[in-house]
Amino acid sequence: MTTKNTRLRGDDEHKPVALALQGGGMHGAFTWGVLDRLLEDGRLAIEGVSATSAGSMNAAVLAYGLLKGGEDGARQALHDFWHAVAQSAERYNPLRWVPWLKGTHSFGFDHSPLYAFADMALRIFSPYQFNPNNLNPLREVLDSQVDFTALRKQCPIHLYLCATNVETGKIRLFTGEDICADAVLASACVPTLFQAITIDGEHYWDGGYMGNPAIYPLIYHCKTRDVVIVHINPLVRRGVPVMAADILNRVSEISFNSSLMREMRAIAFVTDLIQQGKVDRDEMKEMLIHSIRSDEAMCALSVSSKYNADWDFLCGLRDNGRREADAWLMHHYQNIGQRSSIDIREEFL
Repeated sequence: MTTKNTRLRGDDEHKPVALALQGGGMHGAFTWGVLDRLLEDGRLAIEGVSATSAGSMNAAVLAYGLLKGGEDGARQALHDFWHAVAQSAERYNPLRWVPWLKGTHSFGFDHSPLYAFADMALRIFSPYQFNPNNLNPLREVLDSQVDFTALRKQCPIHLYLCATNVETGKIRLFTGEDICADAVLASACVPTLFQAITIDGEHYWDGGYMGNPAIYPLIYHCKTRDVVIVHINPLVRRGVPVMAADILNRVSEISFNSSLMREMRAIAFVTDLIQQGKVDRDEMKEMLIHSIRSDEAMCALSVSSKYNADWDFLCGLRDNGRREADAWLMHHYQNIGQRSSIDIREEFL
């Protein structure tokens, strides 16, 4: 099958990389755009993906698309998935019956009152109160877009989906035979929006609390030293938030970036030991870290727009992701396999 060829695993013409995909609700469409441009370019061989929340959805769809039809199949699968998300949101959107309430949507702005109201309501009522039947439209979308049975049998990449155990607070990595729709939903289970996902008697919330995403499985299980992190949560947001919603949003961003920063600290420490000759290169792996992000664009988005699945809005995010990926390829492709394209200490420490 084409998805098992050397192009996906890496050869002399295609540089192998591992991807680390963050979560961030509907802002995950930015990652869709990044993946679309990287796949279109075709010079990278994706060996593995570690992902969380919306990143896990992108990762599962990416893997299944690669299985079905290589890079072109993955691009089509990602498009179809996000289009299905938009259609599902439209079906469940109560504003469709109140046309005069609908606002206009454009990239970076969200004028509809629905999302602001939803954001406020979710801070008052739990999903066990407003959704006692535990309906989850994302399950329907996933089941229609991904054949998880086929993916478990022949996943073309190393795939790791991160979730947080509600009771123990420990990270859970779903991989191999554990990959299923429930695993993706567990990774993307925002506790204010969905009831905890139960798998084998254990209860899970969004993986962003403990790994957004986890880097260590890529270090342990992938041969490549290159990890490309696709960021959704801004690392830097200038100014002090003063509105309650903005304060809570920044707290969430810091929290969801904290585990990544801890791993980057460990990677920087090991890198220093290797480069100073204190540790043999055969004993430890010197990782090369790369980053694709758009903090300015993400900071311009309203907090509540993470719930906005309007197709035009998602396409705007996709287009921005494509632009950022294109700029990254232009300026940093030559660094793959040679050096990190970011200063880890400056960016994370």
